Amino acid sequence: PTEGRINFISTGTGLLKVNKEALLKINSVEDVTFATIHGNQIVRQDTAMAGTRIIPLATYEKNIEEIERICRENFPVIEVKPFRHLKVGVITTGSEVFSGRIKDKFGPVLKDKFKKMDCEVIKQLFVSDDMEKTVSAIHELINEGAELIALTGGMSVDPDDQTPLSIRKSGAKVITYGAPVYPGAMFMLAYLGDIPVVGLPGCVMYYRASIFELILPLVIAGEPGTKEYIASLGHGGFCSSCKECRYPVCGFGKQ
Repeated sequence: PTEGRINFISTGTGLLKVNKEALLKINSVEDVTFATIHGNQIVRQDTAMAGTRIIPLATYEKNIEEIERICRENFPVIEVKPFRHLKVGVITTGSEVFSGRIKDKFGPVLKDKFKKMDCEVIKQLFVSDDMEKTVSAIHELINEGAELIALTGGMSVDPDDQTPLSIRKSGAKVITYGAPVYPGAMFMLAYLGDIPVVGLPGCVMYYRASIFELILPLVIAGEPGTKEYIASLGHGGFCSSCKECRYPVCGFGKQ
């Protein structure tokens, strides 16, 4: 207890989930208050996530019983879903990188981003702007044990950009191509069976926060990526490109 309230502290790292409907019901009970930070964000161990207190010095027993009922019927009201330790396969497309004319800078960035979510990049393949080779690379990585496939390069609408079509041709079910998130509009999410396949636009490499930070934590925590959820990211999905990036201590991605 602190300052008359009880705080909820994360005991591990993962994705914070908040049942907003249950939270509203709790705060509609007389004398009771319960506040959380925004859900669907990464929390680290020892993060203060929520707090609760009653407003007067004491309240009626019936109010506490009502809170208990709401929590039972809507369990869990808040939880931290641990990240799955996924093996990640990365495919970098583009003739310039494939031929060695341009040095790949995307791979190291992705390795660092995935590591922060307890995932390991087990292999990175380089392919030219060739659909069949890209499709083959997707299946090769899956056969080698990859549990998530991330493709970089070729995600725009230029004639040479074959990555979205390659993902479709691999047999993956596309959830969405395009997201109301800036940076990150040219994003693709698909599933090949139970294996997530993501097409990542170039902004993921340059921005501290982009579509990657809003979608990949959910996918890695085992949350189903839906078209409806991605569409909802339009509210809060605009990055103001501050001179000094303070993410995640900002409004980007908050709903």
